[in-house]
Amino acid sequence: MKKKVILGIVLICLIALIPLFALPDAEFGGSDDAGSQVVEEVDSSYEPWAAPVLETLLGRELPGEVESLFFCIQTGIGVGIIAFIMGRFVERKKWMKQEEGTARDSDR
Repeated sequence: MKKKVILGIVLICLIALIPLFALPDAEFGGSDDAGSQVVEEVDSSYEPWAAPVLETLLGRELPGEVESLFFCIQTGIGVGIIAFIMGRFVERKKWMKQEEGTARDSDR
């Protein structure tokens, strides 16, 4: 089991690092940029039907640092929820093992 985890970590690192060294001058853009470019190619007169809520309330575009902050907060909340759920699964297994043990002891 330990070897599989270590192998998985090494593979993840390789998948992340190989493109950086194999294509040193490549531009790795985000999916938002790629989507915007495709929409522009398909229909250059397209107007978005919704605007970001905070930008609308403030009347200006948010700085990149603030967008990054909100993204990090959102990621942290998501990771917290997933970690909580995974922790509950682990605890449930422990409780079930304890209940099985006490049930066996009471049968004797």
